[in-house]
Amino acid sequence: MRILVTGAAGFLGSHLCDRLLAEGHEVVGMDNFVTGKPENLAHLGTNERFLFIKHDVSNYISVPGKLDAVMHFASPASPNPNSPIGYPNLPIQTMKAGALGTHNTLGVALANNARFMLASTSEIYGDPLEHPQKESYWGHVDPIGERSVYDEAKRFAEALTMAYHRFHKVNTCIVRIFNTYGPRMHVDDGRAVANFIQQALRGEQLTIYGDGQQTRSFCYVDDLIDGIYRLLVSDIHEPVNIGNPDEITIEQFAKEIDALVGKEAGLVYEKKQFLPGDPLRRQPDITRAREWLQWGPTISLRDGLSKTIQYFRQELGQV
Repeated sequence: MRILVTGAAGFLGSHLCDRLLAEGHEVVGMDNFVTGKPENLAHLGTNERFLFIKHDVSNYISVPGKLDAVMHFASPASPNPNSPIGYPNLPIQTMKAGALGTHNTLGVALANNARFMLASTSEIYGDPLEHPQKESYWGHVDPIGERSVYDEAKRFAEALTMAYHRFHKVNTCIVRIFNTYGPRMHVDDGRAVANFIQQALRGEQLTIYGDGQQTRSFCYVDDLIDGIYRLLVSDIHEPVNIGNPDEITIEQFAKEIDALVGKEAGLVYEKKQFLPGDPLRRQPDITRAREWLQWGPTISLRDGLSKTIQYFRQELGQV
């Protein structure tokens, strides 16, 4: 296939390009580098099956040649208001990527009679009242809160994707991505994985927001990309959760990283929330993925974190 990947220079987008190329496909990568990094694609510069186009997906998209699939992964994703790439600091760009970007990429898929994949998120469930979260759950979301620019952009994107599927008969699918980590994460991402690893490598205490009992479920990037690829080549149209169902408290997660790094400076607790509306629990129900895609995560948290810590060592010049 010849596949357009938006957000190609991002953490997930760049790994996705690698997987698609490894499967023998041609890839057209698109990014405007607002949060993506050119370094994530540097190794593909001589690959004859990879074409890069610098472009903002919120503007009209024109891609030369026929496309067989369109994968819309372009969007800021970090909720950290202290990070330059956090969506609280890029609110309009985030809304435009989710709304205009989805509209434009769906138009490309329609014109090419191509398979379309929307990269959605567990954040569409908000601070959930159902646990674990099934795809049938409609969510518990504040439409005007500080997180709403991301949450509502993705919820709108899902609605628009299904409208194109029902009205225009576009061959669409929706992947709801849960917390993911691994090499090529942005050092300034501002979320728990990046913050904890950086602090641990510097020998600093790891900062916990709140009491640390809020939970997340962390999936290593290679596992996630495998699930995404299986969904792409399936005939499924309904949303599918892709993530690791092993729930862990943020406090436990910080201790794991502190021990793996080996400096063990300990933890420090901040009373304030990370961001208003920060979900207290997050865990995917992956029954659909297991039954429909024969997919489940295989990489342990310890192994995944070890690889991620090594990447951060290199990025921070500690190797």
